[in-house]
Amino acid sequence: MSAANIALVTGGSRGLGRNMALSLAQKGIDVVLTYRSQQEEAAAVVAEIEALGRRAAALPLDVAQSGSFPAFFEQLRGTLQQTFGTERFHYLINNAGIGIHAAFADTTEQQFDELVDIHFKGPFFLTQQALPLLADGGRIINISSGLARFATPGYAAYAAMKGAMEVLTRYQAKELGARGIAVNIVAPGAIETDFGGGVVRDNAQVNQHIASQTALGRVGLPEDIGGVVAFLCTEDARWINAQRIEASGGMFL
Repeated sequence: MSAANIALVTGGSRGLGRNMALSLAQKGIDVVLTYRSQQEEAAAVVAEIEALGRRAAALPLDVAQSGSFPAFFEQLRGTLQQTFGTERFHYLINNAGIGIHAAFADTTEQQFDELVDIHFKGPFFLTQQALPLLADGGRIINISSGLARFATPGYAAYAAMKGAMEVLTRYQAKELGARGIAVNIVAPGAIETDFGGGVVRDNAQVNQHIASQTALGRVGLPEDIGGVVAFLCTEDARWINAQRIEASGGMFL
Protein backbone atom coordinates (compact mmCIF):
# COMPACT_ATOMS: atom_id res chain seq x y z
CA MET A 1 0.00 0.00 0.00
CA SER A 2 1.32 3.43 -0.89
CA ALA A 3 2.15 5.85 1.87
CA ALA A 4 -0.70 8.21 2.61
CA ASN A 5 -1.25 11.31 4.63
CA ILE A 6 -2.88 10.72 8.00
CA ALA A 7 -5.76 12.58 9.65
CA LEU A 8 -6.56 12.64 13.37
CA VAL A 9 -10.32 13.04 13.90
CA THR A 10 -11.55 13.56 17.46
CA GLY A 11 -14.97 12.14 18.20
CA GLY A 12 -14.83 9.97 15.10
CA SER A 13 -16.94 7.03 16.22
CA ARG A 14 -20.36 8.44 15.32
CA GLY A 15 -22.29 11.37 13.88
CA LEU A 16 -20.39 14.02 11.98
CA GLY A 17 -17.01 12.67 13.04
CA ARG A 18 -17.75 9.25 11.59
CA ASN A 19 -18.73 10.80 8.27
CA MET A 20 -15.62 12.99 8.29
CA ALA A 21 -13.43 9.92 8.87
CA LEU A 22 -15.07 8.00 6.03
CA SER A 23 -14.93 11.00 3.69
CA LEU A 24 -11.22 11.43 4.39
CA ALA A 25 -10.63 7.75 3.65
CA GLN A 26 -12.48 8.10 0.35
CA LYS A 27 -9.96 10.84 -0.52
CA GLY A 28 -7.12 8.37 0.05
CA ILE A 29 -6.23 9.62 3.54
CA ASP A 30 -5.48 7.26 6.43
CA VAL A 31 -7.30 8.00 9.69
CA VAL A 32 -6.75 7.88 13.42
CA LEU A 33 -10.07 8.50 15.14
CA THR A 34 -10.75 9.02 18.81
CA TYR A 35 -13.71 7.94 20.92
CA ARG A 36 -14.68 8.66 24.50
CA SER A 37 -16.67 5.53 25.41
CA GLN A 38 -18.00 3.93 22.21
CA GLN A 39 -15.16 1.50 21.54
CA GLU A 40 -17.30 -0.91 19.49
CA GLU A 41 -18.65 1.89 17.31
CA ALA A 42 -15.10 3.18 16.81
CA ALA A 43 -13.89 -0.29 15.82
CA ALA A 44 -16.73 -0.51 13.29
CA VAL A 45 -15.61 2.79 11.70
CA VAL A 46 -12.03 1.48 11.54
CA ALA A 47 -13.32 -1.61 9.73
CA GLU A 48 -15.27 0.56 7.27
CA ILE A 49 -12.16 2.61 6.53
CA GLU A 50 -10.08 -0.52 6.01
CA ALA A 51 -12.76 -1.81 3.64
CA LEU A 52 -12.12 1.34 1.58
CA GLY A 53 -8.47 0.30 1.28
CA ARG A 54 -7.05 2.73 3.81
CA ARG A 55 -5.38 2.18 7.15
CA ALA A 56 -7.04 3.27 10.38
CA ALA A 57 -6.79 3.12 14.16
CA ALA A 58 -9.00 4.17 17.06
CA LEU A 59 -7.74 5.58 20.37
CA PRO A 60 -9.63 6.57 23.54
CA LEU A 61 -9.66 10.28 24.37
CA ASP A 62 -11.80 12.54 26.53
CA VAL A 63 -11.18 16.05 25.23
CA ALA A 64 -12.63 17.47 28.45
CA GLN A 65 -9.67 16.04 30.38
CA SER A 66 -6.75 18.15 29.21
CA GLY A 67 -4.52 16.55 31.83
CA SER A 68 -4.75 13.31 29.85
CA PHE A 69 -3.33 14.82 26.65
CA PRO A 70 0.38 14.02 27.23
CA ALA A 71 -0.44 10.34 27.73
CA PHE A 72 -2.71 10.39 24.67
CA PHE A 73 0.04 11.77 22.46
CA GLU A 74 2.46 9.14 23.72
CA GLN A 75 -0.09 6.54 22.68
CA LEU A 76 -0.60 8.29 19.34
CA ARG A 77 3.15 8.36 18.76
CA GLY A 78 3.27 4.59 19.22
CA THR A 79 0.24 4.06 16.96
CA LEU A 80 1.75 6.19 14.20
CA GLN A 81 4.90 4.06 14.26
CA GLN A 82 3.24 0.66 14.63
CA THR A 83 0.20 1.06 12.36
CA PHE A 84 1.41 3.60 9.82
CA GLY A 85 5.20 3.37 9.94
CA THR A 86 5.68 7.10 10.43
CA GLU A 87 6.31 9.72 13.11
CA ARG A 88 3.97 12.46 11.89
CA PHE A 89 0.35 13.03 11.00
CA HIS A 90 -0.88 15.69 8.61
CA TYR A 91 -4.42 16.80 9.43
CA LEU A 92 -6.03 17.53 12.81
CA ILE A 93 -9.82 17.71 12.89
CA ASN A 94 -11.11 19.02 16.23
CA ASN A 95 -14.60 17.57 15.97
CA ALA A 96 -15.48 16.06 19.37
CA GLY A 97 -18.34 17.84 21.09
CA ILE A 98 -21.60 17.72 22.98
CA GLY A 99 -24.75 19.82 22.95
CA ILE A 100 -26.30 21.44 26.02
CA HIS A 101 -29.59 23.26 25.56
CA ALA A 102 -30.21 25.82 28.29
CA ALA A 103 -31.54 29.35 28.28
CA PHE A 104 -28.97 31.99 29.16
CA ALA A 105 -30.80 32.78 32.42
CA ASP A 106 -30.82 29.12 33.43
CA THR A 107 -27.33 27.99 32.39
CA THR A 108 -25.44 26.60 35.38
CA GLU A 109 -21.76 27.07 36.09
CA GLN A 110 -21.32 23.31 35.78
CA GLN A 111 -22.85 23.33 32.29
CA PHE A 112 -20.72 26.32 31.31
CA ASP A 113 -17.51 24.68 32.56
CA GLU A 114 -18.31 21.44 30.73
CA LEU A 115 -18.81 23.33 27.47
CA VAL A 116 -15.58 25.30 27.98
CA ASP A 117 -13.60 22.12 28.62
CA ILE A 118 -14.96 20.24 25.60
CA HIS A 119 -15.40 22.98 23.01
CA PHE A 120 -12.67 25.51 23.78
CA LYS A 121 -10.06 24.51 26.38
CA GLY A 122 -9.86 20.98 25.00
CA PRO A 123 -9.24 21.92 21.35
CA PHE A 124 -6.92 24.76 22.43
CA PHE A 125 -4.52 22.55 24.35
CA LEU A 126 -4.99 19.41 22.25
CA THR A 127 -3.88 21.38 19.20
CA GLN A 128 -1.02 22.97 21.12
CA GLN A 129 0.27 19.58 22.24
CA ALA A 130 -0.25 18.09 18.77
CA LEU A 131 2.16 20.56 17.15
CA PRO A 132 5.33 18.41 17.55
CA LEU A 133 3.62 15.51 15.75
CA LEU A 134 1.81 17.59 13.11
CA ALA A 135 3.73 17.72 9.85
CA ASP A 136 4.81 21.03 8.35
CA GLY A 137 2.44 21.88 5.51
CA GLY A 138 -0.41 20.18 7.35
CA ARG A 139 -3.92 21.38 8.08
CA ILE A 140 -6.01 22.03 11.16
CA ILE A 141 -9.81 21.97 10.82
CA ASN A 142 -11.81 23.31 13.75
CA ILE A 143 -15.57 22.93 14.02
CA SER A 144 -17.94 25.80 14.80
CA SER A 145 -21.70 26.06 14.37
CA GLY A 146 -24.22 28.15 12.51
CA LEU A 147 -25.27 29.21 16.02
CA ALA A 148 -22.20 31.45 16.19
CA ARG A 149 -23.73 33.55 13.37
CA PHE A 150 -27.45 33.46 14.20
CA ALA A 151 -28.95 33.40 17.69
CA THR A 152 -31.32 30.58 18.61
CA PRO A 153 -32.42 30.77 22.25
CA GLY A 154 -31.01 27.99 24.40
CA TYR A 155 -27.47 27.90 23.05
CA ALA A 156 -25.81 31.00 24.53
CA ALA A 157 -22.94 29.15 26.21
CA TYR A 158 -22.43 26.59 23.45
CA ALA A 159 -22.41 29.21 20.71
CA ALA A 160 -20.07 31.47 22.71
CA MET A 161 -17.50 28.63 22.80
CA LYS A 162 -17.81 28.24 19.05
CA GLY A 163 -17.34 31.98 18.61
CA ALA A 164 -14.15 31.68 20.65
CA MET A 165 -12.97 28.87 18.36
CA GLU A 166 -13.57 31.08 15.32
CA VAL A 167 -11.28 33.78 16.73
CA LEU A 168 -8.71 31.17 17.78
CA THR A 169 -8.70 29.77 14.24
CA ARG A 170 -7.47 33.08 12.84
CA TYR A 171 -4.73 33.33 15.44
CA GLN A 172 -3.63 29.76 14.79
CA ALA A 173 -3.49 30.45 11.06
CA LYS A 174 -1.37 33.56 11.67
CA GLU A 175 1.04 31.92 14.10
CA LEU A 176 1.40 28.55 12.33
CA GLY A 177 1.70 29.96 8.83
CA ALA A 178 5.50 29.90 9.05
CA ARG A 179 5.26 26.10 9.16
CA GLY A 180 2.96 26.04 6.13
CA ILE A 181 0.03 24.88 8.27
CA ALA A 182 -3.37 26.19 7.15
CA VAL A 183 -6.14 26.48 9.73
CA ASN A 184 -9.84 26.77 8.90
CA ILE A 185 -13.12 26.29 10.73
CA VAL A 186 -16.26 24.61 9.40
CA ALA A 187 -19.64 25.73 10.77
CA PRO A 188 -22.41 23.16 10.22
CA GLY A 189 -26.03 24.18 10.38
CA ALA A 190 -28.63 21.95 12.01
CA ILE A 191 -27.86 18.29 11.20
CA GLU A 192 -29.85 15.10 11.65
CA THR A 193 -27.66 13.23 14.17
CA ASP A 194 -27.95 12.13 17.81
CA PHE A 195 -26.28 15.43 18.79
CA GLY A 196 -28.12 17.26 21.56
CA GLY A 197 -30.38 14.28 22.15
CA GLY A 198 -31.25 13.95 18.47
CA VAL A 199 -33.81 16.75 18.56
CA VAL A 200 -33.27 17.85 14.94
CA ARG A 201 -33.49 14.27 13.68
CA ASP A 202 -36.31 12.99 15.88
CA ASN A 203 -38.61 15.99 16.46
CA ALA A 204 -40.65 16.39 13.28
CA GLN A 205 -41.81 19.89 14.23
CA VAL A 206 -38.25 21.12 14.84
CA ASN A 207 -37.05 19.43 11.65
CA GLN A 208 -39.82 21.02 9.58
CA HIS A 209 -39.23 24.48 11.06
CA ILE A 210 -35.51 24.39 10.30
CA ALA A 211 -36.16 23.12 6.77
CA SER A 212 -38.58 26.03 6.22
CA GLN A 213 -35.84 28.48 7.29
CA THR A 214 -33.16 26.94 5.05
CA ALA A 215 -32.72 28.16 1.49
CA LEU A 216 -32.26 24.62 0.13
CA GLY A 217 -35.42 23.50 1.90
CA ARG A 218 -34.23 20.67 4.12
CA VAL A 219 -32.23 19.90 7.25
CA GLY A 220 -28.58 18.89 6.91
CA LEU A 221 -27.28 15.32 6.96
CA PRO A 222 -23.87 14.11 8.21
CA GLU A 223 -22.75 13.48 4.63
CA ASP A 224 -23.28 17.18 3.91
CA ILE A 225 -20.39 18.00 6.27
CA GLY A 226 -17.81 15.22 5.99
CA GLY A 227 -16.98 16.05 2.39
CA VAL A 228 -16.33 19.70 3.23
CA VAL A 229 -13.80 18.72 5.90
CA ALA A 230 -12.18 16.20 3.56
CA PHE A 231 -11.93 18.81 0.80
CA LEU A 232 -10.08 21.17 3.14
CA CYS A 233 -7.46 18.43 3.56
CA THR A 234 -6.78 18.17 -0.18
CA GLU A 235 -4.29 19.95 -2.39
CA ASP A 236 -7.18 21.76 -4.10
CA ALA A 237 -7.80 23.64 -0.82
CA ARG A 238 -4.16 24.63 -0.27
CA TRP A 239 -4.82 28.39 -0.51
CA ILE A 240 -7.83 28.47 1.83
CA ASN A 241 -6.64 29.70 5.21
CA ALA A 242 -8.12 31.38 8.31
CA GLN A 243 -11.64 31.01 6.90
CA ARG A 244 -15.00 30.25 8.49
CA ILE A 245 -16.86 28.01 6.06
CA GLU A 246 -20.52 27.57 6.90
CA ALA A 247 -22.20 24.43 5.58
CA SER A 248 -25.84 25.00 6.45
CA GLY A 249 -27.72 24.96 3.17
CA GLY A 250 -28.41 28.65 3.75
CA MET A 251 -30.02 28.73 7.21
CA PHE A 252 -31.62 31.96 8.42
CA LEU A 253 -30.38 34.10 5.56
